[in-house]
Amino acid sequence: MTSSLFSTERLLFTPATPESNAIPLIFAFPNEYTVGITSLGYQVVWATLAMRSDVQVSRLFTDTYEPLPRNPEIVGFSISWELDYVNILNLLESLTIPIRTSNRDDSHPIVFGGGPVLTANPEPFADFFDVILLGDGENLLGTLIETYKEVRNASRQTQLQALAQVPGIYVPSLYAVEYQSVDGAISSIKPISSEIPAVVQKQTYRGNTLSASTVVTQKAAWENIFMVEVVRSCPEMCRFCLASYLTLPFRTASLENSLIPAIEKGLQVTNRLGLLGASVTQHPEFETLLDYISQPKYDDVRLSIASVRTNTVTEQLAKTLAKRDTRSLTIAVESGSAKVRQIINKKLHNDEIIQAAINAKVGGLSALKLYGMVGIPGEEAEDLDATVAMMGAIKKAAPGLRLTLGCSTFVPKAHTPFQWYGVNRQAEKRLQSLQKQLKPQGIDFRPESYNWSIIQALISRGDRRISQLLEITRNFGDSLGSYKRAFKQLKGQIPDLEFYVHRDWSTEQVLPWSHLQGPLPQSTLLKHLAEATSHFQKELQPLN
Repeated sequence: MTSSLFSTERLLFTPATPESNAIPLIFAFPNEYTVGITSLGYQVVWATLAMRSDVQVSRLFTDTYEPLPRNPEIVGFSISWELDYVNILNLLESLTIPIRTSNRDDSHPIVFGGGPVLTANPEPFADFFDVILLGDGENLLGTLIETYKEVRNASRQTQLQALAQVPGIYVPSLYAVEYQSVDGAISSIKPISSEIPAVVQKQTYRGNTLSASTVVTQKAAWENIFMVEVVRSCPEMCRFCLASYLTLPFRTASLENSLIPAIEKGLQVTNRLGLLGASVTQHPEFETLLDYISQPKYDDVRLSIASVRTNTVTEQLAKTLAKRDTRSLTIAVESGSAKVRQIINKKLHNDEIIQAAINAKVGGLSALKLYGMVGIPGEEAEDLDATVAMMGAIKKAAPGLRLTLGCSTFVPKAHTPFQWYGVNRQAEKRLQSLQKQLKPQGIDFRPESYNWSIIQALISRGDRRISQLLEITRNFGDSLGSYKRAFKQLKGQIPDLEFYVHRDWSTEQVLPWSHLQGPLPQSTLLKHLAEATSHFQKELQPLN
């Protein structure tokens, strides 16, 4: 089923001609083509593999695929969204590969996965993957292929043991997890033999040439867009934020050697440019980059920018964007309460937020979207009042600017200082209260589904026992009710929903990802946690 979807692609790299004994490899994205081809991570890994003559790579999406090898030796998945696990299991079955590693034998391919979801906490999916790549693909892909070539003709077990020696390559089946009780916390996670490393270290690419699109197509979710990664990670280190803590240190693309050559190449095939990164405007030469894009020869270029840091929203930035067909800007403010912003380490004042709105309006933008969050550890009812007051003040200061507040519920994420906190049970009520107060003021309030936050928390804090639950739930549909039904079915065999989602965990307990080392050691995360709790109201107890 090679589809017309591929025929509209304009490639920005030259694929290699595979050698006669090239490794047959399938690289899948567990969603539809339009979603997968818009993922910069997927594009870059696919192109990296396609430029190797020792690999013959075929792409696979849920709705289309290239001609697939009859006996693939490696099958890989790039995972950007937790709930896509259902599609992973379906795709494995469509390739007649058992979904659990324990049921695979020497006749089956090695199944690997990578991407932000798996790098953060692979444990809920550990039983489905032979190999998980932790960290940046730039470092890991080459070593994965080279190591596999050395053991290509060996048994599956020998292959897995060889791959487990590579820094950043995690082979879950070679680690045994013990629990205090069937439905209790983890007591230990140990390698099954002394040859296997006790801790797997996430790999960090430290170069200053960052990613750019390898393909442009009108069938992408963002039609014909050419994407350039301007920065990686974020220097702000808001204490709940996976995008910052998991990917440290903050790295910036070289203007001369990475950004400008990439943009010049991309704008030869399209006039839509997307600048990506958690904090794009904090690139030290961002002004120069804007001046470069503002040249008359790029007058027809439509520019999109990912979320920008509030105090970098200048009139000049707003003008450039307005001229480039951008109507609105997105800023993350999290809360209108100064106390909550101190707790999370958001170095921002209300007057800066108001100034950003004024600058956006004066510069010619028609809308401003703010991101907020409820249920942050230490948040009290009066902190919500502060958010409502802040939105009112922005509206007054920049009349006529369309204001949207997108709001999510705090979800604990691995490798962040708030990984020990559960989801606040009051969060759903708090979202409803904001809605009630903001709507009459003419502010567009867009809450993220509270139920979806609960599922996200379950997966982001889950251990290996969750894999049974995921298998059952996939037959029930992806609503919260389905997960609750599956928990009922497994009652007494695994901990309950409360344990994974709402409970504050002791800082002494073994975490599901304790054997996987992120950028910062636990001792540093605990320091950041202590600093956060020092801003709590006194009667709130920090974690034991």
